[in-house]
Amino acid sequence: MIVFELILLGFLIFCSIAVSISKSLYSTVVIFMSYSLVMSLIWIILRSPDLAITEAAVGAGVTTILFFITLKNIDNMKDGNTDENDEE
Repeated sequence: MIVFELILLGFLIFCSIAVSISKSLYSTVVIFMSYSLVMSLIWIILRSPDLAITEAAVGAGVTTILFFITLKNIDNMKDGNTDENDEE
């Protein structure tokens, strides 16, 4: 069990470093999502299921969806395809 915990902690350190040096915003969001999922596993190991469910739902779920929607809107702004221009 200790080996599994050390692997999870190593993966958390790897994810935190990878997020800071990643060039692509999409890959950064995916790395952040994996960080949240691993963190929820650590909360389960620490016998705190309420925090694990919250981390999985908010950290990996809602936040990731909001980040992807934001990145999509930023790409639309760069291309000049905003919703306001489509209606006219």
